[in-house]
Amino acid sequence: MKQGLHPEYYPTVFVDANTGREFITRSTKKSNEQREINGVMHNVVTLEITSDTHPYWTGKMHRIDTAGRIDRFNKRFGDQIVGAKRKTRKAVRQQDNQ
Repeated sequence: MKQGLHPEYYPTVFVDANTGREFITRSTKKSNEQREINGVMHNVVTLEITSDTHPYWTGKMHRIDTAGRIDRFNKRFGDQIVGAKRKTRKAVRQQDNQ
């Protein structure tokens, strides 16, 4: 392995700001705050979202009101749609002129 190519890794503890859960690992990220864990000095990095609080990983994802979106779409463009294809602007103008 060539010297000087790779960044230096430091012992790091990532702290979830919401739950306080700590993830001990190594990272290139340095911090002014340090804490001793098991006799080793770790850089402390605080994160707002981790796998402990992210909606995807916790299973608390919000459902989007797709029915409301579909109704609004149909209300705006429903009369201009024929089958699976929309009418062209020219066809709509011709229909309005008749």
